Amino acid sequence: MMAANVQRYRAAVLGSPIAHSLSPVLHRAAYEQLGLTGWSYDRFEVDEAALPGFMKELGPEWAGLSLTMPLKRAVIPLLDEISETAASVETVNTVVFTEDGRRAGDNTDIPGMVAALRERGIEQVDSAAILGAGATASSALAALARICTGEIVVYVRSEARAAEMRQWGERLDVEVRTADWADAAQALRAPLVIATTPAGTTDALSSAVPERPATLFDVLYDPWPTELAARWSAYGGAVVSGLDLLVHQAVLQVEQMTGRGPAPVEVMRKAGEHALAGH
Repeated sequence: MMAANVQRYRAAVLGSPIAHSLSPVLHRAAYEQLGLTGWSYDRFEVDEAALPGFMKELGPEWAGLSLTMPLKRAVIPLLDEISETAASVETVNTVVFTEDGRRAGDNTDIPGMVAALRERGIEQVDSAAILGAGATASSALAALARICTGEIVVYVRSEARAAEMRQWGERLDVEVRTADWADAAQALRAPLVIATTPAGTTDALSSAVPERPATLFDVLYDPWPTELAARWSAYGGAVVSGLDLLVHQAVLQVEQMTGRGPAPVEVMRKAGEHALAGH
């Protein structure tokens, strides 16, 4: 067990692949702004097989970890506790090492999505559509459970994925209807569309953007803008980007890991924009 008086000053993001991660840029910008000299935030290439060994070797100087794919579910058995938010979708993207030596898991993607939408004035919607059905889609469903008062339609490619999303809907107590990906163009007329698919997947939908689109939340940030986001914006619709999500979930991670706050949202966003512009 870690001693309660040990100073924690190390954090990192783990995943595979990890070289593209913007998390170090965002967290380091926050540390600098908050005056956390001596704090470090790194990235480590770690897959599911290597995760238990990596966690076992961590010393008492560690404050926390950010987790990306494929570790968000693999880490759960290695933790002492997980938050209600993380348990709701069985997905952890944040681990905080407590003073009494416990490893606590949380999911900051869900409140991060809500915060990113709120920043653009989206407090509540009466219906929504989700494109895709992976891990990010389940987090999107959990975020919508907090702000959507009516039906959520999820567009998927397989019945297995459709069944999974309906199950998440039952668990989260939200009204979920699934539809075939071939009909995904219909999604674009919803008051809020959340695209959770890999790069290039929604490009073919850009020609179906309606004349007065509402709000698109595209979780990608590189390459940006996606074809769908560019057309959406050109038609006057509101667009929330994957960078907005990344910043808002990182804000919560910084505050949890360091115990300091509020984390500097705009400083972190500008650092992320600068890093992306340098690609």
